[in-house]
Amino acid sequence: MGRSRDVVVESGRGTREPPRPAGAPGGTATDPAVDRAAAAGPGAAAATAPAGAAAAAGTVPGPAGPAAPAGTAAEVLGGYLQERAAEFLRGLRDHAQGTGAGAGGAGGGSGGTAGAADRARAAASVGALRSAARRMNGVLVTYRALLDPVWADNLRTELSWLAGVVAREYSCADRLERLSAALHRLASGAAGRGEGTDPAAAEAGGRTPGAAGGGRRSAGGGAATRERGALPVGAARAGALLERQLTLARTRAHSAALQALGSARFHAVADAVALLASETPFRPGGDADRPVAVVLAPPAEQARRRLDEAVAALPLSRAGAPYNADGLSRSLGTEARQDAAWDHVRVLLRVYRYAQEVLGPHAVPDPRLRPAGEALERHHEAAAAAAAAASAAATPRIAPATAYALGVLHADQRHEVEAARFTFGRHWTRTHPEGAPS
Repeated sequence: MGRSRDVVVESGRGTREPPRPAGAPGGTATDPAVDRAAAAGPGAAAATAPAGAAAAAGTVPGPAGPAAPAGTAAEVLGGYLQERAAEFLRGLRDHAQGTGAGAGGAGGGSGGTAGAADRARAAASVGALRSAARRMNGVLVTYRALLDPVWADNLRTELSWLAGVVAREYSCADRLERLSAALHRLASGAAGRGEGTDPAAAEAGGRTPGAAGGGRRSAGGGAATRERGALPVGAARAGALLERQLTLARTRAHSAALQALGSARFHAVADAVALLASETPFRPGGDADRPVAVVLAPPAEQARRRLDEAVAALPLSRAGAPYNADGLSRSLGTEARQDAAWDHVRVLLRVYRYAQEVLGPHAVPDPRLRPAGEALERHHEAAAAAAAAASAAATPRIAPATAYALGVLHADQRHEVEAARFTFGRHWTRTHPEGAPS
Protein backbone atom coordinates (compact mmCIF):
# COMPACT_ATOMS: atom_id res chain seq x y z
CA MET A 1 0.00 0.00 0.00
CA GLY A 2 2.96 2.33 0.62
CA ARG A 3 3.98 2.13 -3.02
CA SER A 4 0.52 3.01 -4.28
CA ARG A 5 0.22 5.91 -1.85
CA ASP A 6 3.36 7.53 -3.30
CA VAL A 7 2.19 6.96 -6.85
CA VAL A 8 -1.18 8.71 -6.57
CA VAL A 9 -0.59 11.48 -4.08
CA GLU A 10 3.00 12.39 -4.84
CA SER A 11 5.06 12.83 -7.95
CA GLY A 12 7.12 9.94 -9.20
CA ARG A 13 10.66 11.24 -8.54
CA GLY A 14 12.10 8.23 -6.77
CA THR A 15 12.44 10.11 -3.46
CA ARG A 16 9.62 10.65 -1.04
CA GLU A 17 8.19 14.17 -0.86
CA PRO A 18 5.59 15.72 1.45
CA PRO A 19 2.05 14.78 0.38
CA ARG A 20 0.26 17.20 -1.92
CA PRO A 21 -2.94 17.18 -3.97
CA ALA A 22 -3.11 14.49 -6.59
CA GLY A 23 -1.86 15.59 -9.99
CA ALA A 24 -0.24 18.80 -8.67
CA PRO A 25 2.29 20.32 -11.10
CA GLY A 26 5.87 19.28 -10.75
CA GLY A 27 7.70 16.02 -11.09
CA THR A 28 7.27 13.31 -13.67
CA ALA A 29 3.76 11.98 -14.11
CA THR A 30 3.43 8.31 -13.33
CA ASP A 31 0.72 5.78 -14.15
CA PRO A 32 -0.98 4.58 -10.95
CA ALA A 33 -2.90 1.95 -12.91
CA VAL A 34 0.30 0.32 -14.13
CA ASP A 35 2.07 0.64 -10.77
CA ARG A 36 -0.86 -0.77 -8.80
CA ALA A 37 -1.38 -3.57 -11.30
CA ALA A 38 2.30 -4.45 -11.17
CA ALA A 39 2.06 -4.71 -7.40
CA ALA A 40 -1.11 -6.80 -7.71
CA GLY A 41 0.16 -9.30 -10.25
CA PRO A 42 1.36 -9.82 -13.81
CA GLY A 43 -2.14 -10.22 -15.25
CA ALA A 44 -3.26 -6.77 -14.17
CA ALA A 45 -0.01 -5.21 -15.36
CA ALA A 46 -0.60 -6.70 -18.78
CA ALA A 47 -4.16 -5.41 -18.81
CA THR A 48 -3.12 -1.84 -18.04
CA ALA A 49 0.24 -1.67 -19.82
CA PRO A 50 -1.31 -0.41 -23.09
CA ALA A 51 -2.82 2.49 -21.15
CA GLY A 52 0.60 3.50 -19.87
CA ALA A 53 2.13 3.27 -23.34
CA ALA A 54 -0.65 5.40 -24.78
CA ALA A 55 -0.22 7.95 -22.00
CA ALA A 56 3.48 8.21 -22.86
CA ALA A 57 2.52 8.88 -26.46
CA GLY A 58 0.10 11.59 -25.38
CA THR A 59 -3.11 9.69 -26.05
CA VAL A 60 -5.63 8.00 -23.79
CA PRO A 61 -7.14 4.76 -25.09
CA GLY A 62 -10.88 4.18 -25.12
CA PRO A 63 -12.61 1.45 -23.13
CA ALA A 64 -11.84 -2.06 -24.21
CA GLY A 65 -14.66 -3.76 -26.08
CA PRO A 66 -16.39 -6.62 -24.24
CA ALA A 67 -15.28 -10.08 -25.19
CA ALA A 68 -17.83 -12.49 -26.60
CA PRO A 69 -19.05 -14.77 -23.81
CA ALA A 70 -17.54 -18.20 -24.38
CA GLY A 71 -16.60 -20.79 -21.81
CA THR A 72 -17.53 -20.74 -18.16
CA ALA A 73 -19.32 -18.08 -16.16
CA ALA A 74 -16.12 -17.44 -14.21
CA GLU A 75 -14.24 -16.60 -17.40
CA VAL A 76 -16.92 -14.26 -18.71
CA LEU A 77 -17.80 -12.53 -15.44
CA GLY A 78 -14.18 -12.33 -14.31
CA GLY A 79 -13.11 -10.91 -17.67
CA TYR A 80 -15.82 -8.25 -17.55
CA LEU A 81 -14.91 -7.16 -14.03
CA GLN A 82 -11.21 -7.08 -14.87
CA GLU A 83 -11.85 -4.86 -17.90
CA ARG A 84 -13.91 -2.47 -15.82
CA ALA A 85 -11.23 -2.44 -13.10
CA ALA A 86 -8.60 -1.49 -15.68
CA GLU A 87 -10.87 1.32 -16.96
CA PHE A 88 -11.37 2.54 -13.38
CA LEU A 89 -7.62 2.68 -12.77
CA ARG A 90 -7.03 4.52 -16.05
CA GLY A 91 -9.70 7.07 -15.11
CA LEU A 92 -8.10 7.42 -11.69
CA ARG A 93 -4.72 8.05 -13.27
CA ASP A 94 -6.09 10.61 -15.72
CA HIS A 95 -7.94 12.40 -12.93
CA ALA A 96 -4.78 12.49 -10.79
CA GLN A 97 -2.85 14.01 -13.70
CA GLY A 98 -5.50 16.58 -14.59
CA THR A 99 -6.86 17.66 -11.23
CA GLY A 100 -3.80 19.69 -10.28
CA ALA A 101 -4.08 21.91 -13.33
CA GLY A 102 -7.86 22.10 -13.02
CA ALA A 103 -7.86 22.77 -9.28
CA GLY A 104 -7.41 26.47 -9.84
CA GLY A 105 -10.83 26.61 -11.46
CA ALA A 106 -12.67 24.96 -8.60
CA GLY A 107 -13.69 28.24 -7.12
CA GLY A 108 -14.08 30.11 -10.39
CA GLY A 109 -11.71 32.77 -11.64
CA SER A 110 -9.69 33.01 -14.84
CA GLY A 111 -7.80 30.03 -16.06
CA GLY A 112 -7.55 30.80 -19.76
CA THR A 113 -7.97 28.34 -22.57
CA ALA A 114 -5.45 25.93 -21.06
CA GLY A 115 -7.26 25.95 -17.73
CA ALA A 116 -10.60 25.25 -19.41
CA ALA A 117 -9.04 22.37 -21.35
CA ASP A 118 -7.54 20.94 -18.15
CA ARG A 119 -10.89 21.15 -16.37
CA ALA A 120 -12.63 19.49 -19.33
CA ARG A 121 -10.02 16.72 -19.31
CA ALA A 122 -10.45 16.21 -15.56
CA ALA A 123 -14.24 16.08 -15.97
CA ALA A 124 -13.87 13.48 -18.75
CA SER A 125 -11.64 11.36 -16.54
CA VAL A 126 -14.19 11.54 -13.73
CA GLY A 127 -16.88 10.45 -16.17
CA ALA A 128 -14.82 7.42 -17.19
CA LEU A 129 -14.09 6.60 -13.55
CA ARG A 130 -17.75 6.82 -12.57
CA SER A 131 -18.84 4.76 -15.57
CA ALA A 132 -16.46 1.94 -14.63
CA ALA A 133 -17.47 2.16 -10.96
CA ARG A 134 -21.19 2.02 -11.83
CA ARG A 135 -20.68 -1.04 -14.01
CA MET A 136 -18.68 -2.85 -11.35
CA ASN A 137 -21.30 -1.91 -8.76
CA GLY A 138 -24.18 -3.16 -10.89
CA VAL A 139 -22.48 -6.44 -11.72
CA LEU A 140 -21.54 -7.01 -8.08
CA VAL A 141 -25.23 -6.58 -7.19
CA THR A 142 -26.57 -8.85 -9.92
CA TYR A 143 -24.04 -11.65 -9.60
CA ARG A 144 -23.35 -11.44 -5.89
CA ALA A 145 -24.33 -15.12 -5.44
CA LEU A 146 -21.35 -16.17 -7.59
CA LEU A 147 -18.80 -13.97 -5.80
CA ASP A 148 -17.33 -13.76 -2.33
CA PRO A 149 -20.22 -11.88 -0.63
CA VAL A 150 -18.12 -10.03 1.97
CA TRP A 151 -15.65 -8.86 -0.64
CA ALA A 152 -18.41 -7.84 -3.06
CA ASP A 153 -20.35 -5.83 -0.45
CA ASN A 154 -17.25 -4.03 0.81
CA LEU A 155 -16.06 -3.16 -2.69
CA ARG A 156 -19.49 -1.86 -3.67
CA THR A 157 -19.59 0.45 -0.67
CA GLU A 158 -16.11 1.82 -1.29
CA LEU A 159 -16.62 2.29 -5.02
CA SER A 160 -19.83 4.24 -4.38
CA TRP A 161 -18.05 6.45 -1.84
CA LEU A 162 -15.07 7.22 -4.05
CA ALA A 163 -17.02 7.84 -7.25
CA GLY A 164 -19.47 10.06 -5.38
CA VAL A 165 -16.91 12.20 -3.58
CA VAL A 166 -14.83 12.73 -6.74
CA ALA A 167 -17.82 13.56 -8.96
CA ARG A 168 -19.63 15.98 -6.62
CA GLU A 169 -17.52 18.94 -7.70
CA TYR A 170 -18.35 18.42 -11.37
CA SER A 171 -22.03 17.87 -10.64
CA CYS A 172 -22.19 21.32 -9.01
CA ALA A 173 -20.49 22.88 -12.04
CA ASP A 174 -22.88 21.19 -14.48
CA ARG A 175 -25.89 22.23 -12.40
CA LEU A 176 -24.77 25.85 -12.33
CA GLU A 177 -24.26 25.83 -16.08
CA ARG A 178 -27.70 24.32 -16.65
CA LEU A 179 -29.49 26.80 -14.38
CA SER A 180 -27.61 29.81 -15.77
CA ALA A 181 -28.51 28.82 -19.32
CA ALA A 182 -32.17 28.32 -18.34
CA LEU A 183 -32.29 31.71 -16.60
CA HIS A 184 -30.79 33.40 -19.64
CA ARG A 185 -33.29 31.68 -21.92
CA LEU A 186 -36.27 32.59 -19.75
CA ALA A 187 -35.19 36.19 -19.20
CA SER A 188 -34.34 36.71 -22.88
CA GLY A 189 -37.75 35.38 -23.89
CA ALA A 190 -39.55 37.68 -21.46
CA ALA A 191 -37.55 40.71 -22.57
CA GLY A 192 -37.97 39.82 -26.25
CA ARG A 193 -41.75 39.83 -25.84
CA GLY A 194 -41.57 43.26 -24.22
CA GLU A 195 -43.33 42.10 -21.08
CA GLY A 196 -43.84 44.92 -18.65
CA THR A 197 -42.38 47.54 -21.04
CA ASP A 198 -45.23 48.34 -23.46
CA PRO A 199 -48.24 50.05 -21.77
CA ALA A 200 -50.34 49.76 -24.93
CA ALA A 201 -49.71 46.03 -25.11
CA ALA A 202 -50.48 45.69 -21.41
CA GLU A 203 -53.76 47.57 -21.83
CA ALA A 204 -54.73 45.53 -24.90
CA GLY A 205 -53.87 42.30 -23.10
CA GLY A 206 -56.06 43.14 -20.10
CA ARG A 207 -59.16 44.73 -21.69
CA THR A 208 -61.96 43.25 -23.74
CA PRO A 209 -63.59 46.00 -25.84
CA GLY A 210 -67.24 46.59 -25.03
CA ALA A 211 -67.24 44.26 -22.03
CA ALA A 212 -68.53 45.41 -18.68
CA GLY A 213 -65.79 45.89 -16.12
CA GLY A 214 -63.14 46.15 -18.83
CA GLY A 215 -61.25 48.77 -16.83
CA ARG A 216 -60.88 46.41 -13.88
CA ARG A 217 -59.61 43.65 -16.16
CA SER A 218 -57.16 46.10 -17.70
CA ALA A 219 -55.77 46.93 -14.27
CA GLY A 220 -55.50 43.24 -13.43
CA GLY A 221 -53.81 42.48 -16.76
CA GLY A 222 -51.34 45.30 -16.23
CA ALA A 223 -50.44 43.92 -12.80
CA ALA A 224 -49.89 40.46 -14.24
CA THR A 225 -47.72 41.92 -16.99
CA ARG A 226 -45.66 43.89 -14.49
CA GLU A 227 -45.21 40.67 -12.52
CA ARG A 228 -43.95 38.89 -15.63
CA GLY A 229 -41.65 41.83 -16.27
CA ALA A 230 -40.00 41.12 -12.92
CA LEU A 231 -38.37 38.06 -14.48
CA PRO A 232 -35.65 39.88 -16.46
CA VAL A 233 -35.25 42.28 -13.53
CA GLY A 234 -34.64 39.52 -11.00
CA ALA A 235 -32.84 37.09 -13.30
CA ALA A 236 -29.43 38.73 -12.83
CA ARG A 237 -29.73 38.64 -9.05
CA ALA A 238 -31.06 35.09 -9.13
CA GLY A 239 -28.12 34.04 -11.30
CA ALA A 240 -25.67 35.69 -8.94
CA LEU A 241 -27.27 33.97 -5.93
CA LEU A 242 -27.15 30.57 -7.64
CA GLU A 243 -23.55 31.14 -8.64
CA ARG A 244 -22.54 31.99 -5.06
CA GLN A 245 -24.30 28.98 -3.59
CA LEU A 246 -23.22 26.41 -6.17
CA THR A 247 -19.66 27.74 -6.39
CA LEU A 248 -19.38 27.44 -2.61
CA ALA A 249 -20.71 23.88 -2.80
CA ARG A 250 -18.27 23.12 -5.60
CA THR A 251 -15.31 24.49 -3.66
CA ARG A 252 -16.24 22.41 -0.62
CA ALA A 253 -16.64 19.34 -2.81
CA HIS A 254 -13.21 19.98 -4.34
CA SER A 255 -11.62 20.19 -0.90
CA ALA A 256 -13.39 17.00 0.17
CA ALA A 257 -12.14 15.24 -2.97
CA LEU A 258 -8.56 16.29 -2.29
CA GLN A 259 -8.85 15.02 1.28
CA ALA A 260 -10.31 11.74 0.07
CA LEU A 261 -7.55 11.27 -2.51
CA GLY A 262 -4.98 11.57 0.27
CA SER A 263 -6.71 9.25 2.72
CA ALA A 264 -5.88 5.67 3.63
CA ARG A 265 -9.41 4.71 2.61
CA PHE A 266 -8.77 5.86 -0.95
CA HIS A 267 -5.55 3.88 -1.22
CA ALA A 268 -7.29 0.79 0.11
CA VAL A 269 -9.97 1.14 -2.60
CA ALA A 270 -7.38 1.62 -5.34
CA ASP A 271 -5.42 -1.41 -4.13
CA ALA A 272 -8.59 -3.53 -4.05
CA VAL A 273 -9.47 -2.54 -7.63
CA ALA A 274 -5.90 -3.25 -8.74
CA LEU A 275 -6.19 -6.73 -7.28
CA LEU A 276 -9.53 -7.18 -9.05
CA ALA A 277 -7.80 -6.32 -12.33
CA SER A 278 -5.79 -9.53 -12.00
CA GLU A 279 -8.04 -11.90 -10.05
CA THR A 280 -11.77 -12.13 -9.28
CA PRO A 281 -12.66 -13.77 -5.93
CA PHE A 282 -15.52 -16.19 -6.58
CA ARG A 283 -17.54 -17.97 -3.92
CA PRO A 284 -15.90 -21.33 -3.03
CA GLY A 285 -17.93 -24.28 -4.26
CA GLY A 286 -20.22 -22.06 -6.37
CA ASP A 287 -21.49 -22.46 -9.92
CA ALA A 288 -18.94 -20.18 -11.56
CA ASP A 289 -17.41 -23.11 -13.49
CA ARG A 290 -20.68 -23.90 -15.28
CA PRO A 291 -21.69 -22.57 -18.74
CA VAL A 292 -22.61 -18.91 -19.20
CA ALA A 293 -26.22 -19.38 -20.31
CA VAL A 294 -26.97 -21.61 -17.32
CA VAL A 295 -25.41 -19.45 -14.60
CA LEU A 296 -25.43 -15.80 -15.74
CA ALA A 297 -28.83 -15.61 -17.47
CA PRO A 298 -31.09 -16.25 -14.41
CA PRO A 299 -29.66 -13.36 -12.31
CA ALA A 300 -30.09 -11.03 -15.30
CA GLU A 301 -33.71 -12.15 -15.59
CA GLN A 302 -34.22 -11.38 -11.90
CA ALA A 303 -32.82 -7.88 -12.50
CA ARG A 304 -35.32 -7.42 -15.33
CA ARG A 305 -38.22 -8.48 -13.11
CA ARG A 306 -37.16 -6.03 -10.40
CA LEU A 307 -37.07 -3.28 -13.00
CA ASP A 308 -40.51 -4.18 -14.36
CA GLU A 309 -41.99 -4.16 -10.85
CA ALA A 310 -40.50 -0.74 -10.11
CA VAL A 311 -41.78 0.68 -13.40
CA ALA A 312 -45.25 -0.73 -12.72
CA ALA A 313 -45.35 1.28 -9.48
CA LEU A 314 -44.68 4.57 -11.31
CA PRO A 315 -47.60 6.90 -12.11
CA LEU A 316 -47.15 6.63 -15.86
CA SER A 317 -50.78 7.62 -16.44
CA ARG A 318 -50.11 10.98 -14.73
CA ALA A 319 -47.09 11.45 -16.99
CA GLY A 320 -49.24 11.09 -20.10
CA ALA A 321 -48.53 14.61 -21.37
CA PRO A 322 -45.15 16.12 -22.27
CA TYR A 323 -45.77 19.12 -20.01
CA ASN A 324 -48.08 17.98 -17.27
CA ALA A 325 -49.61 20.95 -15.45
CA ASP A 326 -51.11 18.62 -12.87
CA GLY A 327 -47.62 17.46 -12.01
CA LEU A 328 -46.63 21.02 -11.00
CA SER A 329 -49.30 21.40 -8.32
CA ARG A 330 -47.51 19.21 -5.80
CA SER A 331 -45.53 20.43 -2.82
CA LEU A 332 -41.75 20.21 -2.62
CA GLY A 333 -41.98 17.25 -0.25
CA THR A 334 -44.19 15.35 -2.68
CA GLU A 335 -41.82 16.19 -5.50
CA ALA A 336 -38.89 14.72 -3.58
CA ARG A 337 -40.75 11.49 -2.82
CA GLN A 338 -41.86 10.98 -6.41
CA ASP A 339 -38.43 11.88 -7.75
CA ALA A 340 -36.93 9.20 -5.49
CA ALA A 341 -39.20 6.54 -7.04
CA TRP A 342 -38.15 7.54 -10.55
CA ASP A 343 -34.51 7.65 -9.51
CA HIS A 344 -34.83 4.12 -8.14
CA VAL A 345 -36.05 2.99 -11.56
CA ARG A 346 -33.06 4.74 -13.13
CA VAL A 347 -30.66 2.73 -10.94
CA LEU A 348 -32.47 -0.57 -11.61
CA LEU A 349 -32.43 0.07 -15.34
CA ARG A 350 -28.68 0.59 -15.19
CA VAL A 351 -28.21 -2.63 -13.23
CA TYR A 352 -30.20 -4.58 -15.83
CA ARG A 353 -28.33 -2.96 -18.71
CA TYR A 354 -24.97 -3.88 -17.18
CA ALA A 355 -26.15 -7.46 -16.74
CA GLN A 356 -27.01 -7.43 -20.45
CA GLU A 357 -23.47 -6.26 -21.19
CA VAL A 358 -22.03 -9.21 -19.28
CA LEU A 359 -24.21 -11.68 -21.19
CA GLY A 360 -23.34 -10.15 -24.55
CA PRO A 361 -24.68 -12.37 -27.38
CA HIS A 362 -26.61 -14.46 -24.84
CA ALA A 363 -28.72 -11.46 -23.77
CA VAL A 364 -32.25 -10.89 -25.08
CA PRO A 365 -32.17 -7.59 -27.04
CA ASP A 366 -34.20 -4.85 -25.38
CA PRO A 367 -34.33 -1.68 -27.52
CA ARG A 368 -36.07 0.23 -24.73
CA LEU A 369 -33.05 0.38 -22.46
CA ARG A 370 -30.97 3.09 -24.07
CA PRO A 371 -33.69 5.69 -24.86
CA ALA A 372 -35.48 5.03 -21.57
CA GLY A 373 -32.20 5.36 -19.69
CA GLU A 374 -31.42 8.66 -21.41
CA ALA A 375 -34.87 9.98 -20.46
CA LEU A 376 -34.29 9.01 -16.82
CA GLU A 377 -30.90 10.73 -16.85
CA ARG A 378 -32.57 13.93 -18.07
CA HIS A 379 -35.18 13.46 -15.35
CA HIS A 380 -32.48 13.15 -12.69
CA GLU A 381 -30.60 16.25 -13.87
CA ALA A 382 -33.75 18.38 -14.13
CA ALA A 383 -35.00 17.30 -10.70
CA ALA A 384 -31.65 18.15 -9.10
CA ALA A 385 -31.62 21.54 -10.84
CA ALA A 386 -35.17 22.28 -9.66
CA ALA A 387 -34.19 21.38 -6.09
CA ALA A 388 -31.21 23.77 -6.32
CA ALA A 389 -33.50 26.58 -7.53
CA ALA A 390 -35.96 25.89 -4.70
CA SER A 391 -33.12 25.90 -2.17
CA ALA A 392 -31.89 29.26 -3.46
CA ALA A 393 -35.42 30.68 -3.31
CA ALA A 394 -35.56 29.75 0.38
CA THR A 395 -32.67 32.11 1.13
CA PRO A 396 -33.81 34.67 3.75
CA ARG A 397 -34.28 38.33 2.89
CA ILE A 398 -34.00 38.13 -0.89
CA ALA A 399 -35.75 40.67 -3.10
CA PRO A 400 -39.22 39.79 -4.42
CA ALA A 401 -38.02 40.02 -8.04
CA THR A 402 -35.22 37.54 -7.25
CA ALA A 403 -37.62 35.14 -5.58
CA TYR A 404 -39.99 35.41 -8.53
CA ALA A 405 -37.21 34.64 -11.03
CA LEU A 406 -36.16 31.62 -8.97
CA GLY A 407 -39.77 30.45 -8.83
CA VAL A 408 -40.07 30.65 -12.61
CA LEU A 409 -36.78 28.80 -12.92
CA HIS A 410 -37.99 26.07 -10.58
CA ALA A 411 -41.21 25.69 -12.57
CA ASP A 412 -39.21 25.51 -15.81
CA GLN A 413 -37.08 22.68 -14.48
CA ARG A 414 -40.14 20.83 -13.16
CA HIS A 415 -41.61 21.10 -16.66
CA GLU A 416 -38.44 19.37 -17.87
CA VAL A 417 -39.00 16.69 -15.24
CA GLU A 418 -42.51 16.06 -16.51
CA ALA A 419 -41.31 16.03 -20.12
CA ALA A 420 -38.66 13.42 -19.26
CA ARG A 421 -41.30 11.27 -17.53
CA PHE A 422 -43.50 11.48 -20.59
CA THR A 423 -40.59 10.48 -22.83
CA PHE A 424 -39.74 7.52 -20.61
CA GLY A 425 -43.32 6.29 -20.58
CA ARG A 426 -43.58 6.57 -24.35
CA HIS A 427 -40.40 4.55 -24.91
CA TRP A 428 -41.19 1.97 -22.25
CA THR A 429 -44.76 1.19 -23.31
CA ARG A 430 -44.40 1.30 -27.10
CA THR A 431 -41.85 -1.47 -27.52
CA HIS A 432 -41.50 -4.98 -26.16
CA PRO A 433 -38.07 -6.36 -25.25
CA GLU A 434 -37.99 -8.35 -28.47
CA GLY A 435 -38.50 -5.16 -30.47
CA ALA A 436 -42.11 -5.72 -31.53
CA PRO A 437 -44.45 -2.73 -31.12
CA SER A 438 -47.01 -3.02 -28.38
